[in-house]
Amino acid sequence: MENTPCGEIRVDILPVGPLQSNCYLIYCTENRKALVVDPGDEGDKILRAIQQLRLVPVMIINTHGHGDHIGANGFIKERFQIPIAIHAGDAPLLTDPAANLSAWMGLPIVSPPADQILCDGAAIPFEGNMVEVFHTPGHSPGGITLRIGHHLLTGDALFKGSIGRTDLPGSSQAQLLEGIRRHILSLPDDVIIYPGHGPSTTVGEERRYNPFLQGMA
Repeated sequence: MENTPCGEIRVDILPVGPLQSNCYLIYCTENRKALVVDPGDEGDKILRAIQQLRLVPVMIINTHGHGDHIGANGFIKERFQIPIAIHAGDAPLLTDPAANLSAWMGLPIVSPPADQILCDGAAIPFEGNMVEVFHTPGHSPGGITLRIGHHLLTGDALFKGSIGRTDLPGSSQAQLLEGIRRHILSLPDDVIIYPGHGPSTTVGEERRYNPFLQGMA
């Protein structure tokens, strides 16, 4: 939690789908406005959480365009009539099951197209706060990391003790590590990392113990 102009910023985590991708609800305690980040599957489960928390979603943000992170985009967009935002590099993946890899798993996923294209250095206004957008490609061409205060959502770029896969179409380990070095390891140790899969961690913990990041400045 973090004190902001709209009260506290809270982050709720909902693992969804067969790959247990983390969907995040980022919301203000005062007015209940919310961002829905990576609604990857189980739209009904996400909707129940939104209703139980009495949230008012205002935007869907995808950290990248792989099928396990976009599967409930259409459900949430239609239910709340809100825009979908993604980096230009991954926007084509939303509507292409082969490109978003869902066709490989035999369950083709097609999301509505992007309503808003994000770029490196963008700042998304959110109830008196700014959500900073960092381009962290390497797992996918348009992967992004989102920062709001001391909360950092890294998608599939960085996990607790690991990094994202770089054996997929459009991936690059060199790009991924450079993005992590530039945009994540440059942050204070106490910044909380919320990855696309698995448990949360901190910048300091990954700096010290993540075997993929040792020796990086």
